[in-house]
Amino acid sequence: MDKATFPRDKICGDAISGKAVTILRRIDPGIIERFEVATAEQSSVWGIRFGAPNGKRIDVPFRPDYDPVKDPKQGFVSKRIDFDNRLVEEVKQRDNIELHQGISIEKYERTTDGYLLSNADGSFQVQARLLIVANGAHSVFSRHHVGLEKDEKHHAGAVRAYYRNVTGLHPDGFIELYFLKEINPGYFWVFGLPGGYANVGLGMRSDFVSRRRYNLSKGMLEIITNHPEFRERFKDAELVGKITGYGLPLGSKQRQLSGDHFMLVGDAGYLIDPLSGEGIGNAIYSGSIAAEQAQQCLANNDFSAKTMQAYDVRVARVLGKEMEISYRIQQMMARPWLVNFTANRVARNPNLIYMIAQMYADLEVRKQALNPFFWIKSLRKR
Repeated sequence: MDKATFPRDKICGDAISGKAVTILRRIDPGIIERFEVATAEQSSVWGIRFGAPNGKRIDVPFRPDYDPVKDPKQGFVSKRIDFDNRLVEEVKQRDNIELHQGISIEKYERTTDGYLLSNADGSFQVQARLLIVANGAHSVFSRHHVGLEKDEKHHAGAVRAYYRNVTGLHPDGFIELYFLKEINPGYFWVFGLPGGYANVGLGMRSDFVSRRRYNLSKGMLEIITNHPEFRERFKDAELVGKITGYGLPLGSKQRQLSGDHFMLVGDAGYLIDPLSGEGIGNAIYSGSIAAEQAQQCLANNDFSAKTMQAYDVRVARVLGKEMEISYRIQQMMARPWLVNFTANRVARNPNLIYMIAQMYADLEVRKQALNPFFWIKSLRKR
């Protein structure tokens, strides 16, 4: 059941990571194949362009010596109105799924066999032995039935807008992340889209936003209008629509994700990456884990909290360590002198660029980034 009727827009950065692509291929290789056919709806991404506070720019490919023509796609940028609708179209093709659109579940009544779900006036009801909650960052179920609360140190605020005719985009679709001194410890992004569009935004941890009383929309416009680099790139750009904001519950601390007859997935489980702000990949991954847990529950007719705990354990093992490392790197990135120092060394050290590229595919390599001796050893190499 979904409260929306598709296609519908969703406020997002629109980046579909390699993690999301990998899991979708694992679920059904045809999903990505069919998505790639719709070339007008998405642009391929082959790496990330990082910008340090001192103005140093570094291009880090997702894989060394990549070939955009021959290699399998590493990621995409696609408007959520298109991407989400394609996923819904995939759901419609499955004869074992009954999809209800335009139904907003407002009541969750605990029963002996699970949950009775109802819309506001009770005209729609369904009894569920197992409830998989995927209703986003503002999930009423997560807050009122599970007790998850907003923690500003583990939450981010962000704004985004669509612009047309932004210049200087990378020819191979590298997404751009800029850690500018004006917005430290936040970051400014530019993600290229098909048709001359770009998703442009600004994000910052919520405790810093509150402490400074920082206006994210004004901050983003200030960068676009006055920053020496970006005012040139945006001088002929056109704002399409309006600047919109959203909250990101970060997965930088462990939370309860399941209980008797339910599991939380994606943003409803506060599983957004603390460093990149990515939610799509972790949502798809947690959904995949939840599906496998559901198979076990159905096979054994056991939906108890004790049995469901296996879902929490597996999410923590697969995603938890990754998000813990991201949070610690996020804290390091809040020190401009450290970011500048690293950027200066990385820019003239191919070995380090290769190592950073490996971090996206290898969690063990990413763990090493927290070890000072690793950086000392790497910085000495040429």
